Amino acid sequence: MVAVCNHDSYFMQKNDAFGAMGLIPQQKINAVLRMLAYGASADQVDEITRMGKSTILESLMRFCEAIESIYAAEYLRKPTDMDLQRLLKKGKMQGFPGMIGSIDCIH
Repeated sequence: MVAVCNHDSYFMQKNDAFGAMGLIPQQKINAVLRMLAYGASADQVDEITRMGKSTILESLMRFCEAIESIYAAEYLRKPTDMDLQRLLKKGKMQGFPGMIGSIDCIH
Protein backbone atom coordinates (compact mmCIF):
# COMPACT_ATOMS: atom_id res chain seq x y z
CA MET A 1 0.00 0.00 0.00
CA VAL A 2 2.84 2.37 0.83
CA ALA A 3 4.44 1.87 -2.59
CA VAL A 4 1.14 2.61 -4.36
CA CYS A 5 0.51 5.71 -2.23
CA ASN A 6 4.04 6.96 -2.85
CA HIS A 7 3.66 6.39 -6.58
CA ASP A 8 0.27 8.08 -7.00
CA SER A 9 -0.90 10.81 -4.65
CA TYR A 10 -4.50 10.02 -5.65
CA PHE A 11 -4.50 7.36 -2.93
CA MET A 12 -3.45 9.75 -0.17
CA GLN A 13 -6.16 11.19 2.07
CA LYS A 14 -6.96 14.80 1.18
CA ASN A 15 -9.61 17.36 1.96
CA ASP A 16 -12.63 17.22 -0.35
CA ALA A 17 -14.36 20.19 -1.99
CA PHE A 18 -16.14 21.05 1.30
CA GLY A 19 -12.95 20.92 3.37
CA ALA A 20 -13.82 17.60 5.01
CA MET A 21 -11.26 14.80 5.04
CA GLY A 22 -11.68 12.51 2.05
CA LEU A 23 -11.32 8.77 1.72
CA ILE A 24 -8.38 7.02 3.34
CA PRO A 25 -5.99 4.95 1.18
CA GLN A 26 -7.23 1.71 2.75
CA GLN A 27 -10.78 2.36 1.51
CA LYS A 28 -9.70 2.89 -2.08
CA ILE A 29 -7.31 -0.05 -2.15
CA ASN A 30 -9.80 -2.29 -0.33
CA ALA A 31 -12.39 -1.60 -3.03
CA VAL A 32 -9.88 -2.37 -5.77
CA LEU A 33 -8.73 -5.61 -4.15
CA ARG A 34 -12.32 -6.77 -3.66
CA MET A 35 -13.02 -6.17 -7.33
CA LEU A 36 -9.88 -7.99 -8.44
CA ALA A 37 -10.08 -10.88 -5.95
CA TYR A 38 -13.78 -11.65 -6.21
CA GLY A 39 -14.56 -10.38 -9.70
CA ALA A 40 -16.98 -7.93 -8.12
CA SER A 41 -18.37 -4.93 -9.95
CA ALA A 42 -18.16 -1.37 -8.68
CA ASP A 43 -21.88 -1.59 -7.83
CA GLN A 44 -21.24 -4.58 -5.57
CA VAL A 45 -18.39 -2.88 -3.74
CA ASP A 46 -19.77 0.65 -3.31
CA GLU A 47 -21.92 -0.03 -0.24
CA ILE A 48 -19.22 -2.00 1.56
CA THR A 49 -16.54 0.63 1.06
CA ARG A 50 -18.88 3.66 1.19
CA MET A 51 -17.52 5.04 -2.06
CA GLY A 52 -19.12 6.19 -5.28
CA LYS A 53 -18.94 4.03 -8.39
CA SER A 54 -16.84 6.58 -10.29
CA THR A 55 -14.33 6.78 -7.43
CA ILE A 56 -14.07 3.00 -7.30
CA LEU A 57 -13.46 2.76 -11.03
CA GLU A 58 -10.89 5.58 -10.91
CA SER A 59 -9.16 3.79 -8.01
CA LEU A 60 -9.07 0.55 -10.00
CA MET A 61 -7.49 2.19 -13.03
CA ARG A 62 -4.92 4.10 -11.01
CA PHE A 63 -4.08 1.07 -8.85
CA CYS A 64 -3.43 -1.13 -11.89
CA GLU A 65 -1.30 1.57 -13.50
CA ALA A 66 0.68 2.03 -10.28
CA ILE A 67 1.30 -1.71 -9.84
CA GLU A 68 2.46 -2.00 -13.44
CA SER A 69 4.79 1.00 -13.12
CA ILE A 70 6.24 -0.09 -9.78
CA TYR A 71 6.75 -3.80 -10.48
CA ALA A 72 7.05 -4.14 -14.28
CA ALA A 73 10.85 -3.98 -14.34
CA GLU A 74 11.17 -6.77 -11.78
CA TYR A 75 8.36 -9.13 -12.75
CA LEU A 76 7.53 -8.43 -16.41
CA ARG A 77 10.93 -9.28 -17.82
CA LYS A 78 12.65 -12.13 -19.59
CA PRO A 79 13.78 -14.80 -17.12
CA THR A 80 17.45 -14.81 -16.16
CA ASP A 81 19.58 -17.94 -16.35
CA MET A 82 19.06 -18.39 -12.60
CA ASP A 83 15.27 -18.11 -13.05
CA LEU A 84 15.32 -20.73 -15.81
CA GLN A 85 17.38 -23.14 -13.74
CA ARG A 86 15.04 -22.74 -10.78
CA LEU A 87 11.96 -23.31 -12.95
CA LEU A 88 13.49 -26.35 -14.67
CA LYS A 89 14.42 -27.86 -11.30
CA LYS A 90 10.93 -27.22 -9.93
CA GLY A 91 9.33 -28.76 -13.03
CA LYS A 92 11.54 -31.84 -12.82
CA MET A 93 10.67 -32.33 -9.13
CA GLN A 94 6.97 -32.24 -10.04
CA GLY A 95 7.38 -34.80 -12.81
CA PHE A 96 7.70 -32.47 -15.78
CA PRO A 97 11.36 -32.53 -16.84
CA GLY A 98 12.30 -29.90 -19.41
CA MET A 99 9.19 -27.83 -18.76
CA ILE A 100 9.87 -24.20 -17.93
CA GLY A 101 6.39 -23.29 -16.72
CA SER A 102 2.70 -23.42 -17.37
CA ILE A 103 0.15 -20.66 -17.11
CA ASP A 104 -2.62 -22.83 -15.74
CA CYS A 105 -0.38 -25.43 -14.01
CA ILE A 106 -2.37 -28.23 -15.64
CA HIS A 107 -0.90 -28.85 -19.09
